[in-house]
Amino acid sequence: MPSAPTRSPITHLRHVALAVPDYAAAVEFNRGLWGLTPVADDGDVTFFAAEASPEQYILRIRRSPEKRLDLIAFGAESDEAVDELAERLGRAAVRLDREPDKLDTPGGGYGFRFFDPDGRLVEVSSGVAQREHRELEPRESIPRQLSHVVVNSTDVASTKRFYESLLGFKLSDWLEDQMCFLRTRTAHHILAIGHGPHTSLNHVSFEMRGIDEYLRGSGRLIRAGNTPLWGPGRHGAGDNTFTYFLDPNGNVVEYTTELEKVTDDEAWEPRTFTASPEQADQWGTGGLITDAMIPAMFNDPDRGLWTPAPL
Repeated sequence: MPSAPTRSPITHLRHVALAVPDYAAAVEFNRGLWGLTPVADDGDVTFFAAEASPEQYILRIRRSPEKRLDLIAFGAESDEAVDELAERLGRAAVRLDREPDKLDTPGGGYGFRFFDPDGRLVEVSSGVAQREHRELEPRESIPRQLSHVVVNSTDVASTKRFYESLLGFKLSDWLEDQMCFLRTRTAHHILAIGHGPHTSLNHVSFEMRGIDEYLRGSGRLIRAGNTPLWGPGRHGAGDNTFTYFLDPNGNVVEYTTELEKVTDDEAWEPRTFTASPEQADQWGTGGLITDAMIPAMFNDPDRGLWTPAPL
């Protein structure tokens, strides 16, 4: 693969798009318990925003007979960066799904889509209009923004090399040799790649305002009868808090806060964390990874690989 860009053109994680069989339950869960705001809905697709995020939407839910990860969308610095990245991927014989063009999703913008080595669909865009947003109030226990997405791969090393060499991601840390955490700016990771028995979505993570709001949000779901798969606790890698839940369609979602920042990019040395209880959960409050957590994170095999999303 060609040498990595000196600075990634990718600035942040915009949104994650999911296709689900139980669409009504997914909409109600995200609008009600999870605390997102529906901003567009045609009866088969709902776009959800976070009140404190300038992104038009951070989660898209689509009605579908089969569950799949429709799309992971990243932001780029400029239209020129989008074009340059598309050209770079084209020269590397990466399969493009859509050439750079104007977007017809909420907020518009300019972007393109491609398939990564595992066959998942990725969008990179610039110039998307920002949404009116506000600061969350103290004790307001709803997501502030999208934090990160974690995917499963049968070949972590190869998928990692793709994102590093072609998209300019940088390695922050390893969890043994089973998961790598990748960044493009100061956030410790916006993407992580874990080893799994098949290609699938591992989990989607949503950042809360602070520790108090994170715990209040976790408690709201627990009181509503949603037993955590794992947590509340605090990870070693990333130093972030975690509480993992299962959504109505069997996808793992996480409340988190205080993800570590990499402020000196050049001085940062990737570390390797172990899966010991002390490093998996610094606080010791989340309990051990249960028999339910690991299969839930492996998820079902993704049925949408190498297949364009319908929107």
